[in-house]
Amino acid sequence: MKQILNHLFEHKTFSRQQSKEILTDIGQGKYNASQMAAFMTAYCMRSITVDELEGFREAMLELCLPVNIEAGDLIDLCGTGGDGKDTFNISTLASFVVAGAGYKVAKHGNYGVSSGCGSSNVIEYLGYSFTNDTGKLNSTIDAANICFLHAPLFHPAMKTVAPIRRELGVKTFFNMLGPLVNPAKPKNQLVGVYNLELARLYAYLYQKSSTNYTIVNALDGYDEVSLTCDFKTFSAAGEKINTVKGLGFDVLDPASITGGHTVADSAAIFTNVLKGDGADAQNNVVLSNAALAIRTISPEKSFGDCFYEAEESLLGKKALKSFTNLINAN
Repeated sequence: MKQILNHLFEHKTFSRQQSKEILTDIGQGKYNASQMAAFMTAYCMRSITVDELEGFREAMLELCLPVNIEAGDLIDLCGTGGDGKDTFNISTLASFVVAGAGYKVAKHGNYGVSSGCGSSNVIEYLGYSFTNDTGKLNSTIDAANICFLHAPLFHPAMKTVAPIRRELGVKTFFNMLGPLVNPAKPKNQLVGVYNLELARLYAYLYQKSSTNYTIVNALDGYDEVSLTCDFKTFSAAGEKINTVKGLGFDVLDPASITGGHTVADSAAIFTNVLKGDGADAQNNVVLSNAALAIRTISPEKSFGDCFYEAEESLLGKKALKSFTNLINAN
């Protein structure tokens, strides 16, 4: 680790293979907590390269516990986090809206590190017990159109560094990896990232894959469609700026989409939205992200048609039924 840290201190980058070896060693517990904290801290002080991101991803996927979800046309809605915006659980809610609309979702999630309440926090609080049992995961897909993949149960590296990330309390390169390493390897992905530099790195990696993808970055830094400003998308169709007004909405005040200060508060917002008691701003943000996910699966559809599907799922309580079925099938 001393050599690795000195390499970082000299502002040098790692090759794809070196990055893969470093993360493999981390995942296998080769380094102590102080060494890993130093590595993650030093890494926060510079931008990641494509080779490094690709090497880290390869190591994570090789180390991960494989899972075979029999539903073939899966989608994941996952953000990097780390945007510092403290929103409510938008992508998780959008996942249930998409599932309620009839699509199969493999939601990859984790506890909040740089935010107060991650997807795993709220799902667990509301009664879900995490599992990496393939049979149970397939059962929840059958019952609810969605399964939840709690990252530390599948990724030894994430489990190893979880206490350190929690103590640091800031975004690290593990935030960048989360959406890239879903163990179910879904065919479709809606990915939110916190800056344009990372969005372009992601786009480069996804262009080399067979995944149907949409990468989202709001121009004021949200890792999702926030409706607080215009946003960029990257997909097989290219790079595009999307305007809030072009989607038919007024620009939102950021305060209207903030999350709760505790897990209980976040869970209350989550259930209110699912039950149809969310504020218009909350509903529209969730539906916009769900619509973009549906359009990722079916790019021939217009955003308006996809939004209508999402709206029917949320307001018709289909998303709520999907959530209830997930909890009951657990």
